[in-house]
Amino acid sequence: MDDCINQLAQLFRAMANLLATRRANPYRVRAYRKAADSILTISGDLADLAARHQLQTIPGIGRDLAEKIEEFLATGTIRAYEELKTPLPEDVAGWASLPGLSDALVSYLYFRLNIRTLADLETLVESHLLRTQPGFSGSEDSLLAAIRQQRTASVKRDEAP
Repeated sequence: MDDCINQLAQLFRAMANLLATRRANPYRVRAYRKAADSILTISGDLADLAARHQLQTIPGIGRDLAEKIEEFLATGTIRAYEELKTPLPEDVAGWASLPGLSDALVSYLYFRLNIRTLADLETLVESHLLRTQPGFSGSEDSLLAAIRQQRTASVKRDEAP
């Protein structure tokens, strides 16, 4: 069972790291890290604690994390983790090369703000809301110019025979 505990702790740490890169709520990130640390201190059988509905007696484990532990014990994985691992679409990941954008900011825009297309990104920049986001480090004008250049190039590629 120690192997199971180690796997679960690693999974919770991985979830915390993925959430951190997406700039999720810092309390949520900390909760996963604390849960990983707490699970490693368990001397008994995790499955036994789950069967007796006592997972919430572990420090830092609330209802939501208890359900994730039960899911892990039943299936060997956690659906929320699999969803977090989903990479950005290739064209969206390429936005990180645009002026003022980073991988973390692009991930945040995609997963948290639901910015899915260059047109969406252009609208966000034009609204001046992007400059309110931590991590934006560029000029809105140069970013808009780069977005418009990419959109024009994309249209030309689509029209080519």
